[in-house]
Amino acid sequence: MPARETWATRIGFILAAVGSAVGLGNIWRFPFLTSDSGGAAFLVVYLLFVAFIGFPVLLVEFVIGRRSERNPVNAFERLGKPAWTFAGVIGALAGFVILSYYSVVGGWVLRYIIASATGAYFADPAAYFETVATGTDAVAYHAVFMALVAGVVAVGIRDGLERAAKVMVPSVIVLLVILAAYGATLSGASEAYSYYLAPDLGELSGNLLSILPAAAGQAFFTLSLGMGVMITYSSYLGEDRNLVSDGLTVVAIDTMVAFLAGLVVFPFLFTQGVDPGEGGVGAVFISLATAFAQLPAGRILGVVFFFMLGIAALTSAFSILEVIVSFLIDNFGVDRKVGTIAIAAILFVIGIPTALDLNVLTAYDAVANNILLILGGLLLSIFVGWVYAEGSLDEFVRGAGSSASLSTPWIWVVRTLVIAVLAVTLYLGTQDVITTLQETVL
Repeated sequence: MPARETWATRIGFILAAVGSAVGLGNIWRFPFLTSDSGGAAFLVVYLLFVAFIGFPVLLVEFVIGRRSERNPVNAFERLGKPAWTFAGVIGALAGFVILSYYSVVGGWVLRYIIASATGAYFADPAAYFETVATGTDAVAYHAVFMALVAGVVAVGIRDGLERAAKVMVPSVIVLLVILAAYGATLSGASEAYSYYLAPDLGELSGNLLSILPAAAGQAFFTLSLGMGVMITYSSYLGEDRNLVSDGLTVVAIDTMVAFLAGLVVFPFLFTQGVDPGEGGVGAVFISLATAFAQLPAGRILGVVFFFMLGIAALTSAFSILEVIVSFLIDNFGVDRKVGTIAIAAILFVIGIPTALDLNVLTAYDAVANNILLILGGLLLSIFVGWVYAEGSLDEFVRGAGSSASLSTPWIWVVRTLVIAVLAVTLYLGTQDVITTLQETVL
């Protein structure tokens, strides 16, 4: 077996974990989910879910990963609980499904960088999206995106993932801040901020159960929870790291980026009178493209926006592919480059149906986010809270500046609030998925 790699620096791990969290979920899914789920009401539920459920579950995955020093499939055997391996398998499966269609959307982003520069979609953004979102061109750009992801992961943890994160994640944040500042100068900014930041409490209380599954799926998707990513990344951590401090940093930066994404997207849309949710999974590409087509600096804004989105998409994709590659390395001693190329090729093939039919992509997205991610998080929380509590508490307090005083409150939040909320969310999400499948595929 080759020696297991580790992160070279704390900032490298933080940025890589943030890079995993900051991706298409923050910018691609966020606008149409916010629109479909009540605007600011959705934002409130999302933020509460991140704080009280997402953060504790992130620590659950950190504890499992660092304690086991293994990928999510092998972690439970290493911890002496092989019967729970199925929980890790579900997470790895979720990541596998997500990356197969995520790469297709990443391919759209690459296409739109070029199209923004040439103004290709300016005449009719909706028709342009319908033309490029499916078919042989979509398959080709899907292949290009997957090749870019594989190229970085194949290099390794320090020279590949860590080095890329140190450059790419700050770039995303800087570009988002610039775009948000420009958005604040637009005529529709005031209306956009009202829609985005002023929740209707009556709507919030009356529609909480319908908003919860979407907010939960979005929170888990953006934080890379329930898919084994954070278990894998924390398995490369040293014993001196403070898990609470690192977790808070990751959650804070990811939430800031998600919030910034709304400050970028909605002013552009409201300035041009565009419906934020128009286009479903293609909302960002149709609605924002429509806005860019009508703005004086539309080509420049389009290139900057989609370039930023492309960087964010790549950083998240790196992490999902690393989960599967890590499994091959840990179990079979497979050469990293060989394993990465093989898995990327398989994912490319599995993603082809989503590049040919948007209904298939919608179905993949619904099943992965509303069922698999939440189920994965629920099972991991049960394991840490009730099955492996003593070992989890021991791991929680290790590291410089240990947060020992928080260990007992954390374990009881996981045992009670987190498990209860995720169980209800899983039930509601399953009902939503059944409805989605009936409307799109069946």
